Amino acid sequence: MQADQILYPTDAGLYCAPGDFFIDPVRPVPRALITHGHGDHARAGHGAVLATRQTLDIMAIRYGEDFTSARQIADGPLRVGETTVSFHPAGHVLGSAQIAVHPDQGPRFTVSGDYCRMPNPVCLPWEPVPCDIFVTEATFGLPVFRHPDPLAETRKLLASMAEFPDRAHLVGAYALGKAQRVIALLRQAGYDAPIHLHGAAQRLTDYHVAQGVPLGDLRPATQPKEIEGQVVIAPPSAFASPWVQRFRDPVIGFASGWMAVRARARQRGTELPLVISDHVDWPQLTQTLQELRPDEAWVTHGREEALVRWCELNQISARPLRLVGYEDEAEE
Repeated sequence: MQADQILYPTDAGLYCAPGDFFIDPVRPVPRALITHGHGDHARAGHGAVLATRQTLDIMAIRYGEDFTSARQIADGPLRVGETTVSFHPAGHVLGSAQIAVHPDQGPRFTVSGDYCRMPNPVCLPWEPVPCDIFVTEATFGLPVFRHPDPLAETRKLLASMAEFPDRAHLVGAYALGKAQRVIALLRQAGYDAPIHLHGAAQRLTDYHVAQGVPLGDLRPATQPKEIEGQVVIAPPSAFASPWVQRFRDPVIGFASGWMAVRARARQRGTELPLVISDHVDWPQLTQTLQELRPDEAWVTHGREEALVRWCELNQISARPLRLVGYEDEAEE
């Protein structure tokens, strides 16, 4: 069976014919395999969902226990239709996984989902999964994207706090993954004072703690006058609400790989951009392809053309998938 008869894009997302399932579908389907819990990959309403235990828990936290009719934990190789599938750490957020798909006949696939090769203290590290066809994200798939050391970015935050000890530092960070990573990085950098949380980040952060991720002394950000000079982590949506006006002259920061683009930092009114990404940058993308050396690379959601061109120049067959519905900034 040819590769493009086994796995191919549809309006609902990437579909595996011999397994009769979709991977990270963008609309409700009978059976979905989910790489991780971000909203542009994990949606409610599927008939059945197969994912890591932590991703299933995260979907239940975000959408309610009835987010699907049936759920199955990915634990070791599993038979799904005429395929064997297995889940492997992606290093992106807690519970994130690459999905290996081995059809009974035809090439072996690995679908990366979103992945990151920089150490991330809140999830398992990415691991290489040998395959014939590697389906890779390309969120930061341009040579200009080279992410700095996240601990060095964290020290910028601490330096600002030392410079402005009377101002609260409000750091925008997505509620799943980035918020907990920023907290963990602050702890790694030696910051042991209380860190305050916007209510929208509380449940997912509590879940990380319950899963054994040490995040230290966390408190709700309910008394702005009492937490001046301290750190507050909040989702980006909070900065467009009256909530932010409760703080007197705060320093506004934002943690994202997109903070490397000055125009995006200006658009958000960010005084303290922190370039902390949970995705591979250009050197990591090309390093991964060099190491895996798949027969083909299929490129999706991101800067597809540049990475396809790089593959061609490096004797790796490649093509863009042109999937839609995966936002490049939704939860970076």
